[in-house]
Amino acid sequence: MPRPESLTELHGHADGRRARDLGQCRTSEKIDRLSTPDRFPSRDRAICRLVQRVFGEMMSDTHAIAVIGLGYVGLPLAVEFGKTRPVIGFDVNAGRIDALRKGSDSTLEVSEDELRNAAHLSFTTDPADLAAATIYIVTVPTPIDAYKRPDLTPLLRASETLGMVLKPGDIVIYESTVYPGATEDDCVPVLERESGLTFNDEFFVGYSPERVNPGDKTHRLTDIRKVTSGSTPDVADTVDALYASIVTAGTYKAESIRVAEAAKVIENTQRDLNIALVNELAIIFNKMGIDTEAVLKAAGTKWNFLPFRPGLVGGHCIGVDPYYLTHKAEVIGYHPQVILAGRRINDGMGAYVAGQLVKAMLKRRIQVDGARVLVLGLTFKENCPDLRNTRVVDVVRELQDYGVQVDAHDPWSDAEEARHEYGLDLVQIPQDGVYDGIVLAVAHEEFKAMGAGAMRCFGKADHVLYDLKNVLDVQESDLRL
Repeated sequence: MPRPESLTELHGHADGRRARDLGQCRTSEKIDRLSTPDRFPSRDRAICRLVQRVFGEMMSDTHAIAVIGLGYVGLPLAVEFGKTRPVIGFDVNAGRIDALRKGSDSTLEVSEDELRNAAHLSFTTDPADLAAATIYIVTVPTPIDAYKRPDLTPLLRASETLGMVLKPGDIVIYESTVYPGATEDDCVPVLERESGLTFNDEFFVGYSPERVNPGDKTHRLTDIRKVTSGSTPDVADTVDALYASIVTAGTYKAESIRVAEAAKVIENTQRDLNIALVNELAIIFNKMGIDTEAVLKAAGTKWNFLPFRPGLVGGHCIGVDPYYLTHKAEVIGYHPQVILAGRRINDGMGAYVAGQLVKAMLKRRIQVDGARVLVLGLTFKENCPDLRNTRVVDVVRELQDYGVQVDAHDPWSDAEEARHEYGLDLVQIPQDGVYDGIVLAVAHEEFKAMGAGAMRCFGKADHVLYDLKNVLDVQESDLRL
């Protein structure tokens, strides 16, 4: 594929042209600001010249960007940049790299055509290859451990790897969700130690939090406004211009790296708390015998009522990120109450769902110990193969504790991953007429198309159908959240 003559050539529609032209205007302004280093004191002039060199190389589309971590976040980023400039896509998973080289993305975030069109993108597992880059973007996971404490291991290992190839003038941009201060307090010392270079003298950092929504084909990387930041004002301009070159929705330059880190972590904390509220409401209304969905629809007729729905809260963001913020709060001497209360409610929903199903089965005189239950859906959200931190597994484990034999069926899940991560053997084709309970846990399109009648075919003559996602009409299921 030949290199496009301009950025606007990549986007034929009018909105894309306007957004890209705006990005180019911003870029020109930033180049002008960086073009007069003599107005700074001597030390700052040296810094400015380093940033100016890197900035010029970066915007010339001739020097490489390296993306570290090629999952749901990193791969779309590498592909988008790889349309117009050299990009080194790095991942420690050799199987992942082999598949991408063959044009296959198991996350389904990027199509074969999109991979093919990223003509300047190469893939590697060799850290030495990263030395060819001047800009490094880190998109590795930031999970929690068994005690719900932040686990920065992937982030710090990525920083160690980059520290060994870092050169004067290089910029490292982090996208992984962290608590405020992690980039400068935890990652930068690793970069300094491994590289022997001095932060903000010889290398620089930025932070631009990812906002990927796995499985969402409407809100994709280029369609979501990007928050950016840098360790100096000029680096902040550089980072902002870099993302403005690919994000048609525009960018927002935060006042500091800590502000950008905090903004990201509260995005998901706010959503977690809103879901916790409706989960608690669902528990209350269920005790009252009131249909929660009916209540939410009625309340939703007011213009400022937020349309959240009850459910299991999993995935790599919402069920994890609040613990990063609460950890940092406790480190500085404050014990959060509201945030952790919301987490307790959401973390307890798997047990609540299992308990409701067991009660309904007992009311029908169905023997629970030894009963068979089919769970439809295992991924953490609909129409997406992502199994990370899925809370459907909480329902499975709770039912197993009651002595129930649980089968899980999910057309989107990778069977090997489900076995490796959760010890579950997925059922490819559930048997008809053998289940005492059926739980619709994930609203995949396949299950919506199936309908209540086909779902009930899996059940015995007397069974309980529990619709967690309100996919079915209220009269079509026996229980719903």
